[in-house]
Amino acid sequence: MSLRSTDWREAIDDVDARLIDGYQSGFPVAERPFRVVADDLGIDETDALDRVERLREAGVFRRFGAVLNPPVIGSSTLAAVEAPADRFDEVAETINDIQQVNHNYRRDHEWNMWFVVTASSREKRDAIIEDIEAETGLEVLVLPMLTDFYIDLEFPVVNTDRFARESVAGTEASATRISEDAAADLSALDRRLLLEIQDGFPLSATPYRDIAAAVDADVDDVLAAIEDLRADGCIKRIGCVVNHVVTGFDANCMVVWDVPDDELDERGEAVGELPYVTLCYHRPRRPERDWPYNLFTMIHGREADAVDEKVDELAAEYLPVEHERLYSTETLKQTGARYDDLVGE
Repeated sequence: MSLRSTDWREAIDDVDARLIDGYQSGFPVAERPFRVVADDLGIDETDALDRVERLREAGVFRRFGAVLNPPVIGSSTLAAVEAPADRFDEVAETINDIQQVNHNYRRDHEWNMWFVVTASSREKRDAIIEDIEAETGLEVLVLPMLTDFYIDLEFPVVNTDRFARESVAGTEASATRISEDAAADLSALDRRLLLEIQDGFPLSATPYRDIAAAVDADVDDVLAAIEDLRADGCIKRIGCVVNHVVTGFDANCMVVWDVPDDELDERGEAVGELPYVTLCYHRPRRPERDWPYNLFTMIHGREADAVDEKVDELAAEYLPVEHERLYSTETLKQTGARYDDLVGE
């Protein structure tokens, strides 16, 4: 199967398409989940498992398993530095070497390096940021999420949509406050489970039984704990995590907006419900760092021009305020958050 976004759809059939778009979430929490999926797709269990494995090997799926929620399990923040051009690679290497940094992107802005730091507590998170400042000699712009209006990178990809959710009717958004402190109340089994599944589930007919064996627990206890972790928000969804770059959604833009504080919730919810907005959240202003923006949105698309058109629409119809567009120009690091520090204590 080719990985080129222009022809990857030619290498899949209708069953693959239903699997890709239908099971990015909602994968059964059952001892033999592929049997349940197979019944829905009209195939047998072995075929369902083989298809997920083949799509993962082809790069259409990044992995199979749970999408975890770092701000609930630990303390997480978006951060940025102004890296001088002649030191950019050196600064990137310093930041990327930190295990608790799981994403890092170059963006077309004076704050040109944007990364995510996640630790077991706010104190540890802030200590990591202080270390970055000491090692690089650069001030760090710290922007923790304060309100989640809408965050979901699950959307159909087996289509010719120019931007995410172009063919989807709409979404539901709400203002959910996010604590900077770890909010999860984890049991010893929960901690072992999160460490075991942080890189994905085993690709087998009985993944939960395999996980149970690895954490030395009964499979029924594991199934119940997984359901509880999902209900508590530690697990956002369970399914096949799509590689959006491989499937052609490689044009994305982070837009920051200066929204009047008394309008923030109303406008954030309205924008979060737009089908083409994949991320919408509130982060603090930092006037002492010349950062006046408090609302962040992301739009993912296959065509840069189409993404620009949607940003224009946002600015004209929904957010008639000062804003800046921060285009991602290079992926410096992209991994899942590591939970060894978060849950290992």
